[in-house]
Amino acid sequence: MKTKAGFVALIGKPNAGKSTLLNALLNAHLALVSHKANATRKLMKCIVPFKDKEGYESQIIFLDTPGLHHQEKLLNQCMLSQALKAMGDAELCIFLASVHDDLKGYEEFLSLCQKPHILALSKIDTATHKQVLQKLQEYQKYSSQFVDLVPLSAKKSQNLNALLECISKHLNPSAWLFEKDLMSDEKMRDIYKEIIRESLFDFLSDEIPYESDVMIDKFIEEERIDKVYACIIVEKESQKKIVIGKNGVNIKRIGTNARLKMQEVGEKKVFLNLQVIAQKSWSKEEKSLQKLGYIHKRGMD
Repeated sequence: MKTKAGFVALIGKPNAGKSTLLNALLNAHLALVSHKANATRKLMKCIVPFKDKEGYESQIIFLDTPGLHHQEKLLNQCMLSQALKAMGDAELCIFLASVHDDLKGYEEFLSLCQKPHILALSKIDTATHKQVLQKLQEYQKYSSQFVDLVPLSAKKSQNLNALLECISKHLNPSAWLFEKDLMSDEKMRDIYKEIIRESLFDFLSDEIPYESDVMIDKFIEEERIDKVYACIIVEKESQKKIVIGKNGVNIKRIGTNARLKMQEVGEKKVFLNLQVIAQKSWSKEEKSLQKLGYIHKRGMD
């Protein structure tokens, strides 16, 4: 069997649709998806097998990164650091740009990326044929910079195979790096944490999801059930009250939504216990970010 394998960094501005694309390629719900921008905070490896036209069985290891952005909070600096590290570690990058975005995000990416890259134009199902052609034409002035240009829609599964074909074409022959059926090297507790965070984005408005995080205090993995004891951290007492809701209505909705998704991903029953605490300025404190896994003691992750 002819095989290829390689790391591919998925880069883009917040809300370009990176996580939606990954879930579509995996045909599974692993990456956090939200209509709110900048939901992804930590790099996640997702593994997609693909047989290309040349007969190679490719193992494409996507590095799902936080969106490229510049904010002063230490948390946001950590997120940008992870995106830059992924670009450095990958053999190939994909810059995902919404068909509705201007070219500034791509121009910024060009100043940061030293690796070969594919330019993928996302959300084409939300634009007219004329708008898509116009945007493709705008990007053509940078044709010497990218190795391929692929318009696609993750939501409608349009051109996903074309993207995978382009990626495989640019990977070198290699033995596979992970087991055959593995979709991610993430630990289940970390996937569960992201599912709880996704539920916060689903049910809470305004700034609260951005000023909150989740810590798994205790995780017991049994054959038929996973028991998860988690803590939702917010910055203000007023936010804590909103997360809990009157008579606990909000926390119940968040918990039920998260638990059902966990059971779908883990393929077993899940017991979920959620607590909420207020911790002022957690997103600006190095010690808090170390505890949440955003920073290693030697520096930014």
